[in-house]
Amino acid sequence: MRRWKIALGTAVALGAISVASVHLLDMGSLSAGTAGAAPAPAAFVMPVPVVNVVRKTIPIYLDYAARTEPIHSITLQARVPGYLQEQNADDGSDVRQGDLLYSIAPQDYQAALDQAKAQVQRDTATLDYARSNLGRGTELAKSGYIAKDAFDQRTSTLREAEASLAVNQAALRTAELNLGYAEIRAPFAGRVGRSQASVGTLVSVAGTVLNTLVQLDPIYVTFNPSETDLAQIEQARAAGPVDVDILLPGETAPVQKGQLTFIDNTIDHSTGTITARATIGNAKFALLPGQYVRVRLHIKQQPDALMVPQTALGSSQLGKYLYVLGKGNTVDQRIVSLGPTNGDQVAILSGVSEGDQIITGNLQKIGPGMPVSPLPQKPAT
Repeated sequence: MRRWKIALGTAVALGAISVASVHLLDMGSLSAGTAGAAPAPAAFVMPVPVVNVVRKTIPIYLDYAARTEPIHSITLQARVPGYLQEQNADDGSDVRQGDLLYSIAPQDYQAALDQAKAQVQRDTATLDYARSNLGRGTELAKSGYIAKDAFDQRTSTLREAEASLAVNQAALRTAELNLGYAEIRAPFAGRVGRSQASVGTLVSVAGTVLNTLVQLDPIYVTFNPSETDLAQIEQARAAGPVDVDILLPGETAPVQKGQLTFIDNTIDHSTGTITARATIGNAKFALLPGQYVRVRLHIKQQPDALMVPQTALGSSQLGKYLYVLGKGNTVDQRIVSLGPTNGDQVAILSGVSEGDQIITGNLQKIGPGMPVSPLPQKPAT
């Protein structure tokens, strides 16, 4: 029994020694493998596009909501009664000054004109006879072959013939005018609307409306600047003509250009605004009366403005800021104050200097003090 216990203890001891040897061997192999591994990679640095602050002269604008108005807009009506014989210009067509728009049946007016012409011809012949008769009477009166009463009668006949001719000449001019009024022509170039009288309608002088005609080129654009802007506008007018750009809603490029031509003489006390108007060339009819647009008044030039892309701006509780490339290619946050915009750029009044490099991309992935890898970009002109 004692021998069995001694043998069992020996076996346990040998097993423990074997396990320890294997464990030490594994630790040695692990240590040898660790010693031969590659070093850990360097930390990732965010690449960012950067542009230089640009100094340049920029235009200063004042923007307003506006509405277009026609310079001339009239209702087309007849000046003589009659049946509407023809519509000579289609609805919505563009017409030139003097173009025939409507025709009223001219037969009655042509007959009146022919009658007036005939009457003038008769009166002319009567007057010629009265003149010659008076001439002969003058010679006979001098010779005593005609009584004074007879001579005076010839004189009276001449005066009556002259008066009758004058009356009928006036009637002839009236007949000519009435025949001309049977044709309704465009008093100016523009666009007609929808016809409101069908062919065959009996037109009366009392007010039968035929159509409307509006002038499209040029066209007015009316807006209401505030009284606080009035001093700047008047200063710009004193320096010369004020150019105006017209922009359609949602557009950034002007569709037409013109000049400021009118400022009212009274400020509306209820709104604190004044009525102003620009005259715009509209040769392609891109604008129509009653259209809502935006006007942009060019009031002056601002030299030496520090410009940066608007996309580089960020906002915080402290205000607008820019990320600037600092020492050692780290991010520097600058609180800035903004000036006027020019396209996709904005003027910076304080916070940056000429020569600073502005970070324009990956702005959500960086923060103050972070190292970055700058990628220089060409600044916008």
